[in-house]
Amino acid sequence: MAKVKLLNYREASKEARLIFDDIMTTRKSAYVNNIWRALANYPPMMRRFWDQMKAVMIRPSKIDPLTKEMIYLAVSITNNCEYCINSHIAAARSKGMDDEILCELNEIVGLANHGNKLTQGLQVDIDKSLHDYEGETPWSVSSDADQKS
Repeated sequence: MAKVKLLNYREASKEARLIFDDIMTTRKSAYVNNIWRALANYPPMMRRFWDQMKAVMIRPSKIDPLTKEMIYLAVSITNNCEYCINSHIAAARSKGMDDEILCELNEIVGLANHGNKLTQGLQVDIDKSLHDYEGETPWSVSSDADQKS
């Protein structure tokens, strides 16, 4: 059960209603998920999260929408966020994820978490060949001329 009231449109502030309107318009749906109804209790946070959600998840990019949902789902599984898992399974299914893909994704998440725990527990050193930026010049505020004097 939510620890804050899940606000409906009529009881939300004007600022929250504007965000609800944007959510419904952007998603082409009259439905607003419970997370947004909870966040409507503090519209500045709701606005920041919605703006970030649009910028990362909705804006076209080199990562396709299904892959974005599957990444969000993988993180939600790892973080044990039951609400997010259910929300992003539904979103991923609407973008083409089927049962087999969901099972394979869960297997990858489980394997990655298992490998991460084994590696972290054993404190395995990173292979030198895995350091991408070994030849990178260290950051400096001085100019080349300053360094020569």
